[in-house]
Amino acid sequence: MESKTILTIVLVMLVGFAVFQAYQIMSIKNSKAVITGNAVQTVGGNIDMTGWTENEKMMYEHHGTLPSRLQGGQASAQQNAMVGGC
Repeated sequence: MESKTILTIVLVMLVGFAVFQAYQIMSIKNSKAVITGNAVQTVGGNIDMTGWTENEKMMYEHHGTLPSRLQGGQASAQQNAMVGGC
């Protein structure tokens, strides 16, 4: 009996978490992407990549990282600290 109660509580928590995540995803999709930076603007809901190098575009498309010049130099410090790996 006790294991059924625990299982029910876990399932209710998982369903609640899934509903919360669905709400978050829906709100992100409905909002305009606003990224503060020197040259990042939204064009029809997409990031304006004019002036970006091919490597910067690839890094954004595959890894979701913005160029360090748009982040105020924060990314370059993080990238230099990383040893190996992707």
